[in-house]
Amino acid sequence: MGSEQIPQPPSTAATPHRPAPQEASVAGTAHRWLLKRIGDLWALLTDRPISLYAASVLRIGYGLLYLVFLLREFPHRDEIWGPGAPWTPALAQQLFDQTGWNSILILSDSRAYFEFCYVTALVTSALFMLGWRTRAVSVLFAVVVTSFHARSIFMTDGGDNLILLMALYLVLTACGRRWSLDARGNRLRESRAGDAPEPVRSLYAQQLHDARVTLTTVVHNCGILVIAAQVCFLYGSAGLYKIQGPTWGGGTALHYALNLELFQPWPALSHLVDDYPMVIAIAGYVTVLLQVAFPFVLFGRLKYPVLIVLLGMHIGIAVLLGLPLFSGAMIIADAVFLPDRFYAFLPHLWRRAARRTGMWRPAPGRAAGSASVPPQGRPSRSSSKHRAAPAEQQGTALSTGRASSVLGTRKPD
Repeated sequence: MGSEQIPQPPSTAATPHRPAPQEASVAGTAHRWLLKRIGDLWALLTDRPISLYAASVLRIGYGLLYLVFLLREFPHRDEIWGPGAPWTPALAQQLFDQTGWNSILILSDSRAYFEFCYVTALVTSALFMLGWRTRAVSVLFAVVVTSFHARSIFMTDGGDNLILLMALYLVLTACGRRWSLDARGNRLRESRAGDAPEPVRSLYAQQLHDARVTLTTVVHNCGILVIAAQVCFLYGSAGLYKIQGPTWGGGTALHYALNLELFQPWPALSHLVDDYPMVIAIAGYVTVLLQVAFPFVLFGRLKYPVLIVLLGMHIGIAVLLGLPLFSGAMIIADAVFLPDRFYAFLPHLWRRAARRTGMWRPAPGRAAGSASVPPQGRPSRSSSKHRAAPAEQQGTALSTGRASSVLGTRKPD
């Protein structure tokens, strides 16, 4: 009996520590997931400039839109912005003292100075659209848009406000690297240089060059993300404001809008559309639904049909309500959500359609479909000789791969 050991209950000392490895594992997994997401975000901002084609589309679109706007208002320029406007430069200066705005148009009351500013605005819009010296011209375009917007602030609407914001954001982007005179000049210089070796830089010069490239890439990517966030905020806030009122909930908001004389460029067409109340109600509900859901559908394929419906909605606003400037500004802004492979595929699609209709034929000595986007970066001298012979086969394969990526075999950006 004395030597008998008293049975001990199972030890519970290690029990509280048993979940410790699991907790450590969960914490480690969350830590690794967070680090991976931060690394992905950093790589997105610094590795390469994103949406270069989309930025070029915004540049071309807003430059053309503002150029057309200035040409359209050319007969009325003095009544809107000139010395003979009811909103005189003295009144504008008083408002600027309170709001902090400014405008180059009020620096002088001379009519010659105003005409010079107006011609400068026309030339700047055209050069910005064409992409000539885009870095400097984008700043000048932002100054022009800001000055004309502030000079007659009570004549502006939502379209003018959006163009002003986009003109400021585009200063941050590298919007001249595609479909521009600058890009064409760079291609011509590279073709003339051929396979000539690049000049050898010192260590300090190379580090300075790499820092400049990284900074330019980060600023461009941040500008693109700010543009996308601005559009999302615009749609989301517009949808949330609509659902607060009884007219959109009752499906009658578009009925009242179509019967306002101020927004009836073609009254007969407005009354014809208004004769179908069920269509009006459905259009109103779809508009609110798409605007509220827009920020949440950007990370999947559902964004493409949503963008198509929004395109039809903006065309309807331009035609039925007589707001082409606002609709054009919104349509151009929506282009930022289309991936670059879509825009890169457009020239191939145009050539294929032109060949089918007989409008375009390949140049002699060049196979059809041999055009391709030049590789990113300068190829080495040894590899360029091997790439020269099968260039036509590579171009055809690249065109086929590009087509398949747009049709959905790759995930959208």
